[in-house]
Amino acid sequence: MMIRFAILPLLLALNFSMCKRNETTSQNQPVGASSPAPGATTAGGSVAPVATPPKITKPVVDQTAQTIIFCYHLLVDKVRYPGTEITPAAFEAQMKELKDRGITVISMQDLLAWKRGEKNIPPRCAVITFDDGYKSQYEVAWPIMKKYGYPFTMFIYTEGVRGGSLGGGGAITWEQLADMRDNGVDIEAHSATHQDLREGHTITLASPGGKKTRTKLTGAQYEQWVQNEVVGCKQLLEQRLGIKINCFAVPFGNYNEHVKELARNAGYEAMFTVYGQPITFTSPLDSIGRYAIEANKPKVFADAVKMIGTSTGGASAVAEVGAKDLATQPADGDTVRTALPLIKANLSGIGQIEPGSVQMRVSGLGVVPASYDPKTGTVSYQVTQKLREKSCSVFVSAKSAGKKVEAHWTFGIEEGAAGLPAAGTPTPKK
Repeated sequence: MMIRFAILPLLLALNFSMCKRNETTSQNQPVGASSPAPGATTAGGSVAPVATPPKITKPVVDQTAQTIIFCYHLLVDKVRYPGTEITPAAFEAQMKELKDRGITVISMQDLLAWKRGEKNIPPRCAVITFDDGYKSQYEVAWPIMKKYGYPFTMFIYTEGVRGGSLGGGGAITWEQLADMRDNGVDIEAHSATHQDLREGHTITLASPGGKKTRTKLTGAQYEQWVQNEVVGCKQLLEQRLGIKINCFAVPFGNYNEHVKELARNAGYEAMFTVYGQPITFTSPLDSIGRYAIEANKPKVFADAVKMIGTSTGGASAVAEVGAKDLATQPADGDTVRTALPLIKANLSGIGQIEPGSVQMRVSGLGVVPASYDPKTGTVSYQVTQKLREKSCSVFVSAKSAGKKVEAHWTFGIEEGAAGLPAAGTPTPKK
């Protein structure tokens, strides 16, 4: 009994010593050790501080920056079809000129990130794209792009890849596309068979036996076909290459509101044509123009470079106006039966227009002598020189309250109206 009473004080002293040690440890707790939850009461009665979450700031982008987009097709040593071909020497000279002029080449995805307000782009820059999918783009163009360290985008129509119904010996292969993908090249969609996507236009259908039929599809048959052109090609590229497709280049630049809707519903973020103009922060994503570079039109590249080369990034941003708000004639996406159409737009809804600032450009013609009526706000031009392409793009610009406003739209020209050859599928790559 005496021993039990003697041990009791010793145990009490030991317990008191351990409590003091725990208290000291909690006060000097190292980083990573368990601690009271924010706002919880500690053993000493104090409240643990609530951690302030870090502030996530969104970059302030330069909305006055501008870019231009170039579109190339086939690179050949000897030009036979100047509408789609260019020599490797001419192509490299153009890439060098961009560098010499201080025009930065950026990627398509950087451009879209800028349009989303997520990052800045240089005030003077350009995007390079290649359409269709020729093996010369892999064998000739890519090494030149590597030499200058330029990113670029490939717009591929899936039946034109080697092994497809339109993919001959001149076509790129799936293996080459995978090689480009693995080395950072952006690959996007350009339809399945590269044909006019608007309902009622003549197209070529290939049967399983290889027989090709020229026809016009309407109703449910058309919807099934165009679904594969817009959506099916995206799905195939994503499945074959394991990538995400967010851009769609429209064949020939021919589209209408229905095609735009299909593209939006398919998950495309941006839609591209071949009618070049500087791209601003407010340019609509469903009709982004590109300068199509052709051997027989060297002035196109020169004009594009001159336009962006004079930009310093400090100019007033251009306000884009939707063509549907201008009651345009012909309407955006319509097809006319004459190669000498009357082109009109009503600018009265924009605001007070400076009459001397109104300008109209027509693809294939350049600046035209359009007339402007301040009373009605209508700008018009009667085409006097036959339009020779299958489609026509119109650009109207003016100043309102000291700021530049611009609108553009595209209409088609019916086969034969301008002495054009019958439209069909592109020549298979041989």
